[in-house]
Amino acid sequence: MVIILPNMRKFVFIVVIFLGAALIYLSFSEIESVAETLRMGNLWFILLALLIQLSWYAVAGLTYQSLYHLLGMHESIYKLSLLYASANFVNTVAPSAGMGGMAVFIGAAARDGHSAGKVTVASMLSLFLDYVAFLCILTLGLIVLFRRNDLDPTEIVASVIILSITAVLGFLLYLGSKSGRLLGNTLASMARFVNRIVRPFIHRDYLSEERAHEFAEEMAQDLASLPEHRRSLVLPFLFALTGKTLLMLILVLVFLAFKVPFSAGTIIGGFSITYLFLIVSPTPSGIGIIEGIMPLALSSLRVPWGQAVIITLAYRGLTFWIPLGFGALAFRILERQKK
Repeated sequence: MVIILPNMRKFVFIVVIFLGAALIYLSFSEIESVAETLRMGNLWFILLALLIQLSWYAVAGLTYQSLYHLLGMHESIYKLSLLYASANFVNTVAPSAGMGGMAVFIGAAARDGHSAGKVTVASMLSLFLDYVAFLCILTLGLIVLFRRNDLDPTEIVASVIILSITAVLGFLLYLGSKSGRLLGNTLASMARFVNRIVRPFIHRDYLSEERAHEFAEEMAQDLASLPEHRRSLVLPFLFALTGKTLLMLILVLVFLAFKVPFSAGTIIGGFSITYLFLIVSPTPSGIGIIEGIMPLALSSLRVPWGQAVIITLAYRGLTFWIPLGFGALAFRILERQKK
């Protein structure tokens, strides 16, 4: 077990807050544009969209709570919602391929007496179900784009990437439910492949094959019971699908706030492409990518360019910048609870 000393915990907290402040400073002009844009919209629609965004965290908490129950753990929706918001904040300001956010959950598990292996499995299941839920929405979005002759190769390639990621994640979870040895061998092979690529640059192994086997054995013990409870995954999947529906509803309210005409196809297609590139974006939470992709997606769906830019700024403000502040607050609350 790794013990984090109080001084080290304080150092980590300061570093994360500093990175968050640096991100806000570097993006200050964009934040000003977002704030100015939100002031132009209908206040009541904006407030309702903000309320739905906050309820989105509650749905994420419900998703984790259902997975925790499935694995024999119990935690409140409030605590899990804070952990989810905090994990998103850490993943954004300190990009680490999701490891920083997972560390938030694992750190909380150590303090609350939960198994770190079970929490890791819950996080992986949550990510897998989130991707599967989005693929359902993406399928509808691609159908909309195809019928309007707006489907291009870039969107097809990005869709294949997210489908491949989901398939690999699902395959690893399946292997773990069958055999820790098989999962360990697969993870070790993946670690070996990554090490071959990065060794010429860092002159050492980046990933430990031995640790991959240990990690697989820990996961296998908690995944072994999943085949007997497959139907229990329906509820967290429905929560994940509800989360995507809430994000689309926020987009509807943004259109209403600025009196921009829209259709169901515009919402589904625009959201699908935006969220697709948010996932495959090389930048955390699609910073600098979504701001360019979303107006193009909306304009291809016959939304005038000027209005598409306004919708993008308002939507990003409601679903990224304001939640980033909420995540920083959640991170601070959790730090106080540690003390």
